[in-house]
Amino acid sequence: MEIFLGAFLFEWEQRRAVLLHERSLGAGPRWEEELRRRRVGGSERNFDGRRTKRSGSGFPQSDQRQVAARPMSQRFGALARGSQPAVVKVASFGGRARLGAMISYVARNGEIAIENHLGEVLRGKSEIASIGPAWEDLMSARAESRDIGVFRMRVSQPVRSDHGDFDKARAILKSGLGNRSFAFNVSRGEDGRYRIEGVVVLRDGQGERLTADAKAADIVRARMSAASVAGQTIDDFRFTGYGNGVDYGTARLRSLVDRHAGAVETGDGQRVSDSRQAGDLVQQEWRHQLHSRRPRDIMHLVLSARAGTDRQAFRAAARDFLASEFASHRYVFALHDPFDDPKGEGQGGRRPHVHVHAVVAMRSEDGERIETTIASFRRWREGLAMQARAQGIDMEMTDRRERANAPAYGRNQVRPTNHVGRTQHVGTSLAAQRRYDEKRADAPQRALSQASRAYADAARGEWHRLTRASEAARVRDFARDQLSRFETADRAEGQGVPSRRAADQSPPQLKMELANLSRLLEIDDMNAMTRPEFEIYEKRVEMALSKAERLVAETARDRFREIATAARAHVEVRREMMEEAERDGAPAARDRAALTADDRRWEEAVARHGLKTVEVANEAMLAVEYYRQRIALADRREIADDANALRASLNDELTRAAKLGAAGNSLIREIAEVDVELKSAIAAADHLRDRSGHGGRRDQATRSSTLMHETESERLADRPEDHTKGKNAGDMQHSSPNREDVPRQPSPRRNADEHIRRDGDDHDR
Repeated sequence: MEIFLGAFLFEWEQRRAVLLHERSLGAGPRWEEELRRRRVGGSERNFDGRRTKRSGSGFPQSDQRQVAARPMSQRFGALARGSQPAVVKVASFGGRARLGAMISYVARNGEIAIENHLGEVLRGKSEIASIGPAWEDLMSARAESRDIGVFRMRVSQPVRSDHGDFDKARAILKSGLGNRSFAFNVSRGEDGRYRIEGVVVLRDGQGERLTADAKAADIVRARMSAASVAGQTIDDFRFTGYGNGVDYGTARLRSLVDRHAGAVETGDGQRVSDSRQAGDLVQQEWRHQLHSRRPRDIMHLVLSARAGTDRQAFRAAARDFLASEFASHRYVFALHDPFDDPKGEGQGGRRPHVHVHAVVAMRSEDGERIETTIASFRRWREGLAMQARAQGIDMEMTDRRERANAPAYGRNQVRPTNHVGRTQHVGTSLAAQRRYDEKRADAPQRALSQASRAYADAARGEWHRLTRASEAARVRDFARDQLSRFETADRAEGQGVPSRRAADQSPPQLKMELANLSRLLEIDDMNAMTRPEFEIYEKRVEMALSKAERLVAETARDRFREIATAARAHVEVRREMMEEAERDGAPAARDRAALTADDRRWEEAVARHGLKTVEVANEAMLAVEYYRQRIALADRREIADDANALRASLNDELTRAAKLGAAGNSLIREIAEVDVELKSAIAAADHLRDRSGHGGRRDQATRSSTLMHETESERLADRPEDHTKGKNAGDMQHSSPNREDVPRQPSPRRNADEHIRRDGDDHDR
């Protein structure tokens, strides 16, 4: 049979066709391509026909993809004597759009040298930037889905600033967006018109997906105009951005909540008052509506070892593992350790253990794709352990069923809260939090499936054998500890201890509704509600009960009725408190209503950041605003001050405020999210701290922050009174970052960790 290579569009398709044709004829594959691709040291034919490669240490080794599995007895004995487990994780997948960002994250924006599949060491931004074009032929043309859209609109007619604005805006948005889920804020602009901005799920229940572009905006605007809700005139509607996945939606919704101090509502009337509620809304309710898809052209792989492992030996082991397992794939990798990582500990760098990040092309030169199955992960762990042992590192492949370990949690089930030391997380749902707690506590847990239980029983028998057969007391004690874990898991299962199994048997929608109901019933504030607040609260509770009731199975109806009765009793208690407050004149409600806008902003800031932090940040920003106003007056020739001198003073004040932000003042950093000048100054201060070696030491940063706060307070206290004349001590408003008459500082060079908070698949368009 003759092969017509012209029938194939891509070169890799031609090579694959030739390879398959040779195999069908019984001929061996052409190793010339492999010889060309492999790194320095090359490969050579063995006498038995197999290839051997030179490892990073210079010794030849066989390239067999099927790693010989070590028996349980051998692995368990090594673990008992102190061997560490092999850890191989897939951090994320991505496509063409994520390739550059993912490699920059691994290379720390060029500050760490990376090695590719040819054994070449790449340094600096220019060499790293060359990887993208070189891999272009392996990237698919498929684009990731547009799941979340960010919109803004204006509606004519001045309106009052009461809760009725949200009801009107909600009706207008529903007329254009249909049954899509969305969250929004309503405010009045300077021209007296509605200003509505929000976040929307682009796919509706019938499968129609808006593209979040000008054409989609025209469609939404036409639907709104046709509905003409309450006689309102739609002056403008446009999408300002779109993105893919839960991470993008969470970031955009949290940004909306932060900008408007929690004055955000959903299409169902649910209030979203803080970042936690925003994250829960996207993770628990919107996630299943996205139907998100993204290309899997590249894979981010993480290989980990214990703290104290020899860095060079582990680097060589990782190099040999990648070369053996992904022989015909392109990849780059870099080793991160707590000593040489330029990324600060507070930003997620300088982890206490040695680990290797690798970015691997999912499609090989011959068109074959990597399989990420359970069997593949097991083979990878075996391969890494084998290569580590060859480099003198005691390492073994482990299976969680062999020690009755709890299952791992996924990256979408948790979000990081603290990067100092071992990263701390919080679950994105009740079930995710339970799973995270069980894993962190190393809670014993029985396997679920019949096959897994049979495997666990075999491992249990091997541990039992070690308690009698081994001559080393250390091995016997370790084996007894493992047996006790199985016994603990058996007792917990026999006593019916609640675990993930019970929760996992419920439909995801039911779990989300019950979690929403639980949040509504949590009493964080015992102050009496006003009547409008209570009516909204009662409506939300009844809505949650109604949604949950439709999802409850018949066998659980009685239990749900008990929950519903308790929830309604709780609502009645809040009703009585509200009515009693009305009879007494509702002093608490009057007090809250009497607060000025400045007072409310001050109290909210103190509640979020603490009094000391707010006082220092307020004084620093008052000084910044003083010079900004003086510069504006000087530019308009209303005062005779030297504008250049004022700008120099402004830069000094911005630098001082940036130092506070870099030292840990959370309010300064919050203000910087909407203040371009301050954000640039903080980035420069962070970069300077990282360069001087203090960026990742949180304990030192805390001490520096406290000292700097005290020094800054004393300095600002000595400032002449006319600097803050007319300023309210509680007023933390600052001028718009888009002011044209304020000179802009040059943007400093950003580190990769300032652009990539974590290496996920989603990015801001």
